[in-house]
Amino acid sequence: MKAKDSLFSKKYSFNLRGKILDLSTPKIMGVLNVTPDSFFDGGENNSLENAKRQGEKMINEGVSILDIGGYSSKPGAKEVSVEEEINRTVPIIEALRLEFPDVFLSVDTFRSKVGKANVEVGADMINDISAGNLDEEMIPWIKAKKIPYVAMHMRGNPSNMQEKTNYINLTNQVLSELIFSVRDLSADHPLILDPGFGFSKTIKQNYELMNNLDVFNQLDQPFLIGVSRKSMIYKLLNSNPKGALNGTSVLNTIGIMKGASILRVHDVKEAVEVVKLVKATLQS
Repeated sequence: MKAKDSLFSKKYSFNLRGKILDLSTPKIMGVLNVTPDSFFDGGENNSLENAKRQGEKMINEGVSILDIGGYSSKPGAKEVSVEEEINRTVPIIEALRLEFPDVFLSVDTFRSKVGKANVEVGADMINDISAGNLDEEMIPWIKAKKIPYVAMHMRGNPSNMQEKTNYINLTNQVLSELIFSVRDLSADHPLILDPGFGFSKTIKQNYELMNNLDVFNQLDQPFLIGVSRKSMIYKLLNSNPKGALNGTSVLNTIGIMKGASILRVHDVKEAVEVVKLVKATLQS
């Protein structure tokens, strides 16, 4: 099957609090970190007014989902207590829900207590970098409440993940490890998979995974990619996160061509343009 026959004919959709997230056309998830130490935007949005301002900017640029994170997962990041993560994220989710009732809100956390606190004030979905492996209560809660869930592949935890990059068959193992992590969820659970670029993978492995990304289409499950301004781009180009926007757009284009349903990005306008240009090309 040719790409133009399949990429924009997928009929994935989720009901999130009575609103339909239609993934027949790839959607943009905007990164809204409310931490002082995230690798790209650390400290920029960790006040309520700044977060609301950035959220509104992303909405105006065409974002579908805002992903709010209160715990930096970069290697060497400072440990954050559950209470502090809740205190960082809940006021933001609550304010965004009141101000922008139509946007989908995601909380980026691997802790069920943080997820529960944010869902109570308006979060629609959970984005978990560990696919439930860092909190044994996450999957049972997600399953019981049928919470829409992004499950990302990572081995270990953010502090030791780069020590766990030994694979025999990278793509197949990423796929099988992800499937095993969410094995207790029902077939109709609102689930989005994330291969976890930059997590437990070397730079070379990230590009091998990108090249073989279309294997994920075999699952008949939507998948997300998050490559925005990551070291897999700027280290290869001898640059830095601020100089990685063009590389991000290139890899997002490849990701859509390989079947990705969601792009998780810092730069919404450019990602929206990627989707429009790919769609115009494939549907011409």
